[in-house]
Amino acid sequence: MWPSLRSRSATQAEGKRARATKSLLSRAITLLARRDHSRAELSRKLARYLGDDGAAELEHVLGELSRNGLLSDERFAAAVARSRSQRFGDARIRYDLRRFGVADDLSAAALANLVGSETARAREVRSKRFSARPTSAAERARQARFLQSRGFSLDAIYQVLRNGTDPE
Repeated sequence: MWPSLRSRSATQAEGKRARATKSLLSRAITLLARRDHSRAELSRKLARYLGDDGAAELEHVLGELSRNGLLSDERFAAAVARSRSQRFGDARIRYDLRRFGVADDLSAAALANLVGSETARAREVRSKRFSARPTSAAERARQARFLQSRGFSLDAIYQVLRNGTDPE
């Protein structure tokens, strides 16, 4: 009689683990259906639903999502870089990707695949914000601070404010 109780409790425990894993998987799919997430970001969001021994379950779920192509840091990095490139410079995009937990080599690859140079993007951002080119040193400094706060490099800012042509 006792051995059957042990096997029943073991079976129940396995069933609970399977339900917890499925629940974790369904939560992950729900989050990924809304937008792409990096592996680290999704792991952080799902960790609050885990118990003490949930790290193995979480790694299993994340591995399953990666194998099925639902979770990809490369795709996430490319999407973030593409969407933020209209407003921000490379330094800001790199910072945001690092904050999301994307590796530096994936960030560099995503930035390398952006359309247009950083100088051209800085010129676009400057022209949307300011109607005229700077005529005084104070206005030049104001526009430079604006572009720098958006994460553009000093070389790109210098090119944009010094002359109107893009050397690239």
